[in-house]
Amino acid sequence: MVIFLSCTNSDPIQAENDSYETKFSKESDEMDKHLTTSNNVSDIVNHKAFKGFGELLLPRDNNSGVYNTPLSNVGSLMPYHGDVNSGDVVDALNRMIDDVNEGKTIFYEFYTEDQKQHDTGKENTGLFFLRGNPGAPFAIICPGGGFSYVGSLHEGFPIANRISESGLNAFVIRYRIGSGQMATEDLAAAISYTFRNAESLGVDTKYYSVWGGSAGARMAGNIALRGVEAFGGDSIAKPVTAVIAYTGQSSYSSDFSPAFITVAANDWIANVNTVERRVQNLRNAGVEVEYQRYENAGHGFGLGTGTDADGWVDLAVKFWQQHIDE
Repeated sequence: MVIFLSCTNSDPIQAENDSYETKFSKESDEMDKHLTTSNNVSDIVNHKAFKGFGELLLPRDNNSGVYNTPLSNVGSLMPYHGDVNSGDVVDALNRMIDDVNEGKTIFYEFYTEDQKQHDTGKENTGLFFLRGNPGAPFAIICPGGGFSYVGSLHEGFPIANRISESGLNAFVIRYRIGSGQMATEDLAAAISYTFRNAESLGVDTKYYSVWGGSAGARMAGNIALRGVEAFGGDSIAKPVTAVIAYTGQSSYSSDFSPAFITVAANDWIANVNTVERRVQNLRNAGVEVEYQRYENAGHGFGLGTGTDADGWVDLAVKFWQQHIDE
């Protein structure tokens, strides 16, 4: 007699548990999975680590038309930015994925639900947090994009990642697209939110800084010039430093925040002569300015990887730290 032994699991509870464990394991793997330059833009939006806010990592309010773009060509999403390094983009995104997998919250909404209902554009805002040391000062970085897009992938997250490596805290703001006034109001709201929630966020407010590139540098310059309250925020001191990269904004005053300013001589958008006049006007008004001029980095160079501006972020951090230590 031949006896056949069935290999079928006849225990429905065990089968259900096995199914759950398989599903949980699959979801965990998807949460852990790093991105590469071979992934598409849609893989950012759909990544489990970015659930609920993946679209806000991207430049525009509706990015569905570029979902099939490979990350190796991510620079095509940000036409005002030069020397977009896809490796820098992916490294910063993977850092954020790692943070989520370690149980860290990386996205915060600084507008309330009521505020969003009154202005639906505020739904496309938020703060991405790349942590440094607990209790360290914070920076808020304003990526550029001509107020027609927000170039966080190139000019926000990689810079924030570099700042956090120095032990300082860094936020990247996703602001409303459309106008510099609205964007600066968003920045004022974000600074106010960070001050009000400093204890739970684990940041020091006394020595905060604002950073910006191109259009984002106009936002940072507005706050350094007029303060947070002038744009609808709380009554808060001006930042201890403003880091302003490649913008043609020319405003200045004697109580402008100490500024680190940088531009490339071959910038095709921000004229180097305009930038240098502002530097001189600020210095003449008694404002401390560190100025770094590069020759061949173009406009919107982000970290400056592969250009003569490579390393400028470290110099800006050092300038900020000098004002923290005072």
